[in-house]
Amino acid sequence: MKLWGGGRFTKPTNELVDEYTASISFDQKLAQYDIQGSLAHVEMLAKCEIIPAKDAEEIKKGLKIVAEKIKAGEAELTEVNEDIHMNVEKLLIDEVGAVGG
Repeated sequence: MKLWGGGRFTKPTNELVDEYTASISFDQKLAQYDIQGSLAHVEMLAKCEIIPAKDAEEIKKGLKIVAEKIKAGEAELTEVNEDIHMNVEKLLIDEVGAVGG
């Protein structure tokens, strides 16, 4: 899941560029902190009525599952998703569907 692409970019990114920009090899250590931040963020989104409370509960449940999978070594963290935040988002979407995005 790329944060950028499409638009003006007409060719796939060179593999060396992907390797250079990916930080997952070291920022995976921040997974639990990233998830804590996401849990707080989804609370705010629900409190401000930006997202429905039902969606917030589903996202929080999914984030907790993702956290456990990462902690247990059961989650695949990849360079394709560049960094820990994008890896967590991909895992969350896999867990709860589009609402995780």
